[in-house]
This record gives sequence, structure tokens and C-alpha cells, in this order.
Amino acid sequence: MAIGGLISNRNFGSFIGSGKLCRGEQAILLHRGQRSAVAVVHRKMFYRKLSGQMANGFISGYSYGPFLRTTVHLDENTLKPISIFCNGRQLISSLSLHHSDKSHRVYPQQRSRGSFGCYSSSSPSLGGWLEPGDDDRIRKNRTCAYYKSEEYDITEVKVDPLPSPDGTNEVVLVEGDMQEAVPWWQSFPKRWVIVVLCFAAFLLCNMDRVNMSIAILPMSKEFNWNSATVGLIQSSFFWGYLLTQILGGIWADKLGGKLVLGFGVVWWSVATILTPIAARIGLPFLLTMRAFMGIGEGVAMPAMNNLLSKWIPVSERSRSLALVYSGMYLGSVAGLAFSPILIHKFGWPSVFYSFGSLGSIWFALWLRKAYSSPNEDPELSKEEKKLIMGGSISKEPVKVIPWRLILSKAPVWALIISHFCHNWGTFILLTWMPTYYNQVLKFNLTESGLFCVLPWLTMAAFANIGGWIADTLVSKGLSITAVRKIMQSIGFLGPAFFLTQLSHVRTPAMAVLCMACSQGSDAFSQSGLYSNHQDIGPRYAGVLLGLSNTAGVLAGVFGTAATGYILQRGSWDDVFKVSVALYIIGTLVWNLFSTGEKVLD
Repeated sequence: MAIGGLISNRNFGSFIGSGKLCRGEQAILLHRGQRSAVAVVHRKMFYRKLSGQMANGFISGYSYGPFLRTTVHLDENTLKPISIFCNGRQLISSLSLHHSDKSHRVYPQQRSRGSFGCYSSSSPSLGGWLEPGDDDRIRKNRTCAYYKSEEYDITEVKVDPLPSPDGTNEVVLVEGDMQEAVPWWQSFPKRWVIVVLCFAAFLLCNMDRVNMSIAILPMSKEFNWNSATVGLIQSSFFWGYLLTQILGGIWADKLGGKLVLGFGVVWWSVATILTPIAARIGLPFLLTMRAFMGIGEGVAMPAMNNLLSKWIPVSERSRSLALVYSGMYLGSVAGLAFSPILIHKFGWPSVFYSFGSLGSIWFALWLRKAYSSPNEDPELSKEEKKLIMGGSISKEPVKVIPWRLILSKAPVWALIISHFCHNWGTFILLTWMPTYYNQVLKFNLTESGLFCVLPWLTMAAFANIGGWIADTLVSKGLSITAVRKIMQSIGFLGPAFFLTQLSHVRTPAMAVLCMACSQGSDAFSQSGLYSNHQDIGPRYAGVLLGLSNTAGVLAGVFGTAATGYILQRGSWDDVFKVSVALYIIGTLVWNLFSTGEKVLD
């Protein structure tokens, strides 16, 4: 609780008349009749020491509570104080405010809200609040208070007339900085609200994608599907996914990321819910529905990249992207973990109904909180907008995609080739890992499924670690080009090294450790090539990601098929050698031709 200032008959008039008030205070002048006035001082909540001097003593205290309301009744003509009230209780009466050589001291008796101590030289002990009958304890004291706060001119304060309950006029002086504390969730940076919502969208994206890999087992038994049919169903997702990579980037750059990502989540959520119905109607309907789901998820990454290119400053780019992509990894973990439980208790259709319905909750929040750019957000503070924009002038939305210019830039092709090389190894590990655990390490299916979750968790953790490292290096003054090359080199050479060690390990535990380390170092790519689209062409970030991710998806499709072909004629060592060779090619191309500078304006 703060101790209010005790204003003397000597200097209160000059205190008011000088137009000086303490910063962080609010003064209210109440004109009640012709003979008196009331001054009310609100102390803002701070933990600071206030000190004042008196003629023959001192006052001191600490500010703990939210506000202290000190009311000083003055004579309107002489501006001499008549009495002082603190939070509605009388502190000093009219009989005690006269000139005297006696002194008194005011101390904080309790450091808590609603407590105040008062000590007078005429009283040997500390007392509580002064009541009207305690005038003799501090009679005839002259008090002067000098605040050590920064002063400002009262002419800068906003004045609003307010009606008084008794019909008199009331002038309220409201200091500009006088604001109540807002909850943390209201002061949370808006750009990171966008990041968290994108993280949630990607969490749902992979939950809805991987649930089929679990549900396909009871579905194939119910509908008597053979292995070829199961493979056809699993691959039908990529038909639509490939179709909308580039289109999603074009739509996002032209229409805005909010609209496109919102459309994508709603589209794939509806397709997920309708999957059990389509399966019961017939196989062609199921294949169509899975392709529709791929269409919705295909626009997600380009739209997200467009959004973050507008919302996130370069100093936060790596860790924001790392957080969003870790949503994909954690979504896979959640899908693999909860799908068996739901199937066991409620049947396989429950997986699609429950996961798909979560999209409606996300979409409701998205409509309320998300905007395609900072310029469209009416609630964005000026300070945060200035930080995001970096003093630059926002350009008009993209109307025409300069394809010839884009495809003529070497850094663009470095992105495309590197994305292909990166995803070849990543998709092979994630697709064939259960088979490797079963055939080579002799794990049963339950153990294989359990260990399949480990790489996703490792990638989620190391993606965020890499993001913080990259942004720290940028903030320390290292060039963006150097940071991108360092992080992507780790993302290439780390997996290559650990894959070469698999042929030398002798225990299953070491093999699993090598797999986890391979995927953990792979996640540093989120701060390398996955962040580079926004570096070289922020206006076309959606299109650039659509281009490179198309190459990445093709690598996954061809790499998965090529692995099966290699295993028929060779061994797992041959599979890993191909991946290592592509990792090295990607490293060379990336370090020779990539850049962190803007090449598309």
C-alpha cells in the first residue's frame, strides 16, 4: 500500500497552481460549493519507495497495493488543507493541520493492502488509522511532501467534466499513462498469436494425415482389401497434395494467407469427417475423399509461409517457423498415440470424426484472431506494427506472378534442388522405419510403433533449438546468408553422418539412437532452407514454398518407391548410401548458390 502525500497549507497551493503532478498519478479536483475543494490523488501500482519531508520529521513508505486514494479537503479561497482522507478513512482532521513546532512521523505499519501506520511524537507507540477523536495526537502539525517521481506539465493531461452525485460539477484530470494492468493473454504479441494458430493448424494437419495409417488395419479387415488396395488408398492422398502446392502459393500471395489457410483447414477437416461414409459407399469414393483431403493440406504450407513472411521480423523468423513445423511433428505423435485408443474403445470411424471436428474449433479462433497482414489488424499496437514492418512501406498484394524472373534466379533453384535432396532421406526414414525396426532390429510391431514416435519427438525438440540458435546468430550480427548455410549444412551432414554409422552398430539400442540423432539434426533444416523462401522473396514466399515443396513431395513419392526396388536387389546399406549421396549433393548446391539476401522484389 502506498503512502499518499500529505500536502501542507504552505505549498499545496503552489503544488496545484504550478501545474506539476507526479507521473503515474491521477488528480481529481471536486468543486463542492464556494468554501472548499477536494483534491484526490491516485497512486499507480508500482513497487517503489516514496519519501517526503516535513518541518520537523519525515514520511516514508512502499507501494504495494493497486491504488491509494488520498483525499485532501481544501479551503477554496486560501487553498489551505482542512482534512485528509485515505481510501475513505480520515487520516488527519481539520483540527490537526495548523502551524506548530511539533512533529510527527508516518511509517508503514504493515506491508499489505489496506494497512497504514501513523506515529506521533506525542504518542509513544505506533497506531493504526486515525479516527475523528484522535485529533490531539497530531494537533497543529505543518506537513510538506516532496515526491521524487518525474514531473510533467499538467497542461498535457486530458480534462473531462463529470457530473457529481449531488449536482455539482467535477473536473477529472486523467494522466495518459494511468492504465490498469491488463492480463498477460491480452498483452501477448499479436504476431505470436498468428504463429501459435499456425502451429495448431499444422498439429491438426498431421493428426488427420497419420490416422489413416492406423485405421487402415481394421478397415482392410472389414472391407477385405488386399495389400495393393491399401497402397492405393495410402497414395491417393498425394494426388491432391501435389496438385495444390503451387496453386496454394499463388492463392496465398494474391488473396492473403488467412483466407487460404482457413479454407485448407475447413476443407481437409470436412474430408476427414466424411472418410468413413465414403469408405462404406465404395472404394472410388474413398480414393476421391483422400485426394480431397490432400487438396486441403496442400495449401497449408504455402499459406503459412505467406502469413509469416508478413507478420514475423527477420530476427524471429527461424524460431517462429521452427515452432510451426514442430506442430507437424507433434501432430504425428498425437495421431499415432490417440488413434489406437479411440479405435479400441469406439471403433475406427471415431478417429476420423473426432480428429476432423477439432478443425471447427480452430476455425472459430482463426476468424476472430487472424489477419493476412499487420495492416489489416485494427487491434495491433503501433509499437508492434513498427517492429514488424521495420520502418518499410507495405507493398500492394501480388497480382501477377513473375514466373520467368523467379525461375531465372540461382537461389530459387538451390531451394528446389536442396528440398528434393532433403525430403528423399526424410521420407524414406519416416516411411520405412517400422519395416527397418522389424526386419533388421527384430522388434515386434508394438515396439516398432513405439520407437517410430521417437524421431518425431526428437525433430520437434531440435527444430526449436535450431530456431533459437539461428535467430541468436542473426541478432549477434552474423549475416542471414551465413546463418542459413550453417543451419542447412547441419541439416544435411548430420543425417548423412548418422546413417553411415548404422552399418557399424551392433545393438538395437545404438541403431535407434542413430536414427533419433539423424532426425534431430535433420530438423535444423527448418532454420535453413525452410526459412529461406521468406529471405529471398517475401512477397512470393507462398509461391516459392509451393515450388520447392512440390519437388520435396516428388522426392518422397519416388524415394519411397525406389527404396522398395533397392531392397529387392540389395540391402539397407544400399538404401542409406543413396540417401547419403543426395545429402552431400544438397550440401554442395546449397553452399554454392543459396543466399539470405532478397533477390525477388
